[in-house]
Amino acid sequence: MPSSVIRLYSYDQAAHRLRVRFVSGAVYDYDDVPPEVVEALAAASSKGQFFGACIRDRYPYRRVFSGA
Repeated sequence: MPSSVIRLYSYDQAAHRLRVRFVSGAVYDYDDVPPEVVEALAAASSKGQFFGACIRDRYPYRRVFSGA
């Protein structure tokens, strides 16, 4: 199901790094994200709600691109 918040995401399993591109165009990398969390994100009916509850502010992150 499309998300109104997240445009797309990818996961580097070797580095445990989740890259999220938001609808705004901003891109963030989230480090130390376990594979099971990414699997749960993929299965979530609401990617935005899952992201807000289980990923945002729970893992170290950095902005890669502002999207502006």
